[in-house]
Amino acid sequence: MALNDNDRSIAGFTMTGHALVHWFETSIPIFLVVWLAEFDAGVARLGLVVAIGYALFGVGALPGGTLADRFGPKRLVLWCLTGMSLSFVVLAFATSVTGIAVGLLLWGAAASVYHPAGLALISTGVEDRGTVFAWHGIAGNVGIALGPFVVATLLIVLEWHLVAAVLALPGLAAVAVGLRAEFDPTAAVEGDDPAGEATADASEPLSLRDFLSNSRALFASAFLLVFVLVTFEGLYYRGMLTYLPEILHGLSATDGLPLPSGLEGIEPSHYIYVGLLIVGMAGQYAGGKLTDRIDPGRGLATIFAALVVLAVAFVPVTTTLGGNLGAIVALCAVFGFFLFAIQPFYQNAVAVYTPADTRGLSYGYTYLGEFGLGSASIAIGGFLLEGYSTTAFFLVVAGFALVGTALATGLLFGLDRVLAGPRPGASEAVDD
Repeated sequence: MALNDNDRSIAGFTMTGHALVHWFETSIPIFLVVWLAEFDAGVARLGLVVAIGYALFGVGALPGGTLADRFGPKRLVLWCLTGMSLSFVVLAFATSVTGIAVGLLLWGAAASVYHPAGLALISTGVEDRGTVFAWHGIAGNVGIALGPFVVATLLIVLEWHLVAAVLALPGLAAVAVGLRAEFDPTAAVEGDDPAGEATADASEPLSLRDFLSNSRALFASAFLLVFVLVTFEGLYYRGMLTYLPEILHGLSATDGLPLPSGLEGIEPSHYIYVGLLIVGMAGQYAGGKLTDRIDPGRGLATIFAALVVLAVAFVPVTTTLGGNLGAIVALCAVFGFFLFAIQPFYQNAVAVYTPADTRGLSYGYTYLGEFGLGSASIAIGGFLLEGYSTTAFFLVVAGFALVGTALATGLLFGLDRVLAGPRPGASEAVDD
């Protein structure tokens, strides 16, 4: 079925926003490698700075979700794009760790509102949600891959300050185009969904009582189990993606790789990192297809178990096999596939176990766990890498996935029914 005009307009608007959120997000670990070399600060200190910025990315999703339920999401998305772009302009002028911290804090606060606002917009405004969610996910993965690729490539010829400024330009252009975008944000729910009325009523003040009541209802349901599960996925995801560029950079296979004349400025480890993100597109597509066929608990338990094995496998590959480029590339490719294959399953679980009229709030809590609480692994990882070893880091991260495996197994065997009884709604896949 072809998309109607309103669906196409919302798809273009949200796909652009989603791509740019992850364009900025995944460029930060590449910059981290440069900052560690330039500033007199250890991995633990800079890791904490990055962790706080990423934490705001998640923490701000909660008020973002509440605002998405009460106000039209277009304004929030445009503010998000403007704020992210200006925060990278701030980074471009940073001359100290303090300046970097300010830029990252501004970025985290601005970026945090996108996911609840963008996903709520698709949920309430799009008739063919499945198709638009699929393209929305693909756009996010394009941003995930392009951000670090562009940064790694530009760093060959430009100082990092200029690279940060260049990264802000697409965001500012998107704001200019987005201001002219026209669509009905409640077209899919008008007349039959109270959530649509809430979204449309921009004049109604926020009610703390309603927020607390809806939150209590969510956490008295199976959503509590899903929220904890998503948080442990976030701990795994954020820790691995933040420090892999730095870990790969220090391996003999990548650090001492001979390059052809004219390519001496290229950092091979950065492109291995980009490669695993590109493979992640295939993983997310495969995971999305399987959500219609596999129970959320079964899919989550299986992929979490695979992530445990992959984190442990990084120990020999980065130590005893640190000089084997083939083993490093192969492991990173498999890791990238499964890391992103899990996302459609937990996002589908959120939709399955939450009622439609609190969907924006549900998304807000989901990304609070994924990106907010999950960012704690950046601080933990910096402490482990500076004070202990890469082996300790990978084993702790594997432990996060092991807890996720146990929680997903509980979901599979009916722990959700103990918490909340019947599921509140039908399956509805969404994406990160």
